[in-house]
Amino acid sequence: MDNIQHSHVEVKGLKLHVAEIGTGEKAVVFIHGFPEIWYTWRYQMIAVANAGYRAIAFDSRGYGLSDHPAEPEKSTIMDLVDEVKDLLDTLGINKAFLIGKDSGAIVANLVPAVYPEKVASLITLGIPFMNPGPSAIQNHLLPKGFYITRWQEPGRAEADFGRFDVKSVIRNIYILFSKTEVPVASDDQEIMDLFNPSTPLPPWFSEEDLTAYASLYEKSGFRFALQVPYRSLTVESGLIDPKVNVPALLIMGEKDYCFNFPGMEDYIRSGVVKNFVPDLEIIYIPEGSHFVHEQFPDEVNKLIIDFLDKQSI
Repeated sequence: MDNIQHSHVEVKGLKLHVAEIGTGEKAVVFIHGFPEIWYTWRYQMIAVANAGYRAIAFDSRGYGLSDHPAEPEKSTIMDLVDEVKDLLDTLGINKAFLIGKDSGAIVANLVPAVYPEKVASLITLGIPFMNPGPSAIQNHLLPKGFYITRWQEPGRAEADFGRFDVKSVIRNIYILFSKTEVPVASDDQEIMDLFNPSTPLPPWFSEEDLTAYASLYEKSGFRFALQVPYRSLTVESGLIDPKVNVPALLIMGEKDYCFNFPGMEDYIRSGVVKNFVPDLEIIYIPEGSHFVHEQFPDEVNKLIIDFLDKQSI
């Protein structure tokens, strides 16, 4: 960790916090989701750097130590797609390998659909290919207390989170998202009320890790994170019949709560996802949660490096 270098890189008028390790000619760019930050990739960054790659993880705009855009409520997932391409251009990287998790997986999948010349291959974790729009998540098939439905309601999550300090919010979400069940609140609850204070952190997530996450979210708050991904998920991407025409790997923990979204498991296991990502390999980790890369870093690192070593750039 001490060898990871940190800098701020100006990209289209916003200063993005960039963490980097390794001097290889081939660049691997990591894209985080929520409630994550660049730090979520700590194990993977070191592993790919040791394998001879240049590892780059950054805080997306509005997250952690990166600047907020002027009008966060107008932002969409497609802004983050453009941001990845613009960051690559700013760093002088013609083509890279992308690795994304959660909403970062949505972004990572869309970059080669929009900018195929910038991506050599792609690895995603936790979320398969998804094209933003009204049908991206079938909220209506879940109870009205479904966490995404709640967080899409302006002001509701802000009031819910505001009852706690930032560290407690991150702790609560990490524990909830580590489970197999989809977080759903009853009518008289908010999402934070689902958390049992006696529940310990997962064994693979330390108090030190929690402090690292919290310190970054104390800087940024949750304003942008609630907009992107949650409140902008229903905004049309503008892409008609998008295709990811690069080699791709999807790593899914079989105990990931996202598997329990309506239709999600069938979409992945039936191979329908390959209509959008034709050259897709899918690997399942039986005990893996939504945070499989932190839960089983050695296993995930090996899968990543084995895949990358087979690719050209």
